[in-house]
Amino acid sequence: MVQRILFVCTGNTCRSPMAEVILRNKKVNGIEVRSAGIYAAHGSEASAHAKQVLDNNKLEHDHRSTLLTKKEVDWAELILTMTSIHKFAIQQQYPHSLDKVFTLKEYTGESFDHDVSDPYGGSYAVYEQTYYELEKLIDKTIEKIKS
Repeated sequence: MVQRILFVCTGNTCRSPMAEVILRNKKVNGIEVRSAGIYAAHGSEASAHAKQVLDNNKLEHDHRSTLLTKKEVDWAELILTMTSIHKFAIQQQYPHSLDKVFTLKEYTGESFDHDVSDPYGGSYAVYEQTYYELEKLIDKTIEKIKS
């Protein structure tokens, strides 16, 4: 059985592609992963700092941004967003997806502040901080899926 997970952020150039790459590189059997952005331009590369952080952690990546559409929402069995705003936007636009959309932090059991901070426009150090936060949350996600 395959679990199809979709990570969603705003532009699909920072947080959601990093999350997708982190999970994909963990090579968990039975998990397929994609990412998309609520306001993504189609085909943009990941941001320079995001690519640098992934390279420095020796993770293979080749990302092109994808705009979130009904096709991605329907493909996914679990949609994990970076913020509550992303979650509510998806639930409003795709009401049939209500039961499969969570913020990443909500899904992993964080009890307060359900948003992963946006590194966009920040320094390399800010991206690195986001990367480590995502890695920790994705490890918790894998544990939850396996249990």
